[in-house]
Amino acid sequence: MSLGNLYLESAQKRLLYYKTLGDKTFEQLNGEQLHWQPAGAPNSIYLIVKHIHGNMLSRWTDFLTTDGEKPGRDRDAEFVETSATKEEILAMWTAGWDCMIQAISSLTADDLEKTVYIRKEPHAVLDAINRQVSHIPYHVGQIVYIGKMIRGDNWESLSIPKGQSQQYNQEKFGK
Repeated sequence: MSLGNLYLESAQKRLLYYKTLGDKTFEQLNGEQLHWQPAGAPNSIYLIVKHIHGNMLSRWTDFLTTDGEKPGRDRDAEFVETSATKEEILAMWTAGWDCMIQAISSLTADDLEKTVYIRKEPHAVLDAINRQVSHIPYHVGQIVYIGKMIRGDNWESLSIPKGQSQQYNQEKFGK
């Protein structure tokens, strides 16, 4: 496998890991909780999903041929709280991810050196992917953290629970 193909596979794998963290957080929350905002007016999970959705659709629709900041995107509106059901929020989440992963999976190793534009700024395709590999996990981390704040002691860990590292390692490496 070429280095370029290895990179594309790795980028998709890393991104999909973060999708799974978001999915597992959504499973623990109801629709009302997705709209909850901590004190100080930070974004709700819903607003973060609206932003990720808008970003993914803008960046990855016609990825190789049009600017990644589409004229129809209203980024400011992504941060305005409106009504949305859990099902509508999850549909936005899924649509954004589907668009991005489909675009990345259609790329070849030769595409990595091509130039794409984001707000008229040139980026190698590889760099545009790296932007998403850093941007999306940043926001998924926010989603998980807010979910953990909401659930408190009822939070179901998405990784190795506190105090269980030794047990986890024994299971992975054998007794």
